[in-house]
Amino acid sequence: MAHGTVDFFNDTGGYGFIETDDADEDVFFHMEDVGGEDLTEGTEIDFEIEDAPKGPRATNVVRA
Repeated sequence: MAHGTVDFFNDTGGYGFIETDDADEDVFFHMEDVGGEDLTEGTEIDFEIEDAPKGPRATNVVRA
């Protein structure tokens, strides 16, 4: 699993980006991949990275 920090979160759209050393660019996530309460900027999380058509996407996201 990769480890990172929520760099940006849009609570209206339910999506955000994770900053991590495990990927060259920020990793996209959607709350459908997280479940539970919305994440806030600065929250540490663990996740898997999958290749998506628009770039890396986080799956199996859990709070660290």
